[in-house]
Amino acid sequence: MELDTQLMSPAAGVGRRTQLWKRFKKQKVLHVFVGLGMIFLLIFSYTPMFGILMAFKDYSISNGIKGIFTSEWVGLRYFDEFIHDYQFATIVRNTLVLSFLKVIFAFPAPILLAIMLNEVKNMAFKRFVQTISYLPHFISWVVVVGVSYAFLSADVGMVNRALIEAGFIDKPLNILTSPNYFWGLAVGSAIWKEMGWWTIIFLAAITGINPSLYEAAEIDGAGRLARIRYITLPGMKGTIVVVLVLTIGSILGGGLVGSNFEQAYLFGNSINNPTSEIVQTYAFKVGLSDGRFSYAAAIDLIQSVISVVLIFSSNFIAKRVSGSSLF
Repeated sequence: MELDTQLMSPAAGVGRRTQLWKRFKKQKVLHVFVGLGMIFLLIFSYTPMFGILMAFKDYSISNGIKGIFTSEWVGLRYFDEFIHDYQFATIVRNTLVLSFLKVIFAFPAPILLAIMLNEVKNMAFKRFVQTISYLPHFISWVVVVGVSYAFLSADVGMVNRALIEAGFIDKPLNILTSPNYFWGLAVGSAIWKEMGWWTIIFLAAITGINPSLYEAAEIDGAGRLARIRYITLPGMKGTIVVVLVLTIGSILGGGLVGSNFEQAYLFGNSINNPTSEIVQTYAFKVGLSDGRFSYAAAIDLIQSVISVVLIFSSNFIAKRVSGSSLF
């Protein structure tokens, strides 16, 4: 009882505040970093959320920022207009198919590369392969598209020339313009660009596995494939689930497996438009080209709501099935 009285006394409160202040001063550099990050989020992530109001109003750019709050309220008119748009089915189909193809083919690629690199004993070769594989992540999609034109163009592309000279084809393949090749082009370029970067995450997960487990399994006669199946993959399960949940949550944008918007906008053209037009590019075009900011905001809001639902749903399913989850 006496101890509780001492803790609740004003002197104890002052002493605690003094300790907190000393700790704050000691960690002031860390607090500055955290503060800068919070300011960045506040300015670029939370403040722009006021623009969501445009989706429910008849906004005109001539009204400026004030018009976001003063424009006429139209409710769900723009949402209904998008759903009944003649391109709606095609745009949604392209977005979902492209995203699911990336989840199926691009998501497992870094996991496989991480497992293969983990089995390499030559450290110099391992570092070389890892460096070469993640360097494309730092290349802009604009540069990637330019390189793709140099290799895949029907007129001057090196790939078409090589295939014709080798006798595999009689005429150049229109890889960059034909709708039939766009999904494969987008998935392949996303794997090439992002596979090495995400491999770093999975290699870190493998590094956290206790080496004694591999030694014990090897003594018991377990082969390399058995060790991968019963030690490596279970040890990576938590990381795989977290990355998968984030990937599914961003499935409409493709953020973790290559940007759908940048690929569709840069690789897309009037010829392959039936397969390259997705929700993001459509909203971008009607928003900037046609000046219909409220309509574009409504489209993006639909996409954001679906993404949030996907994150919570996939997280719930992952927690029930595997016991691991993002939150």
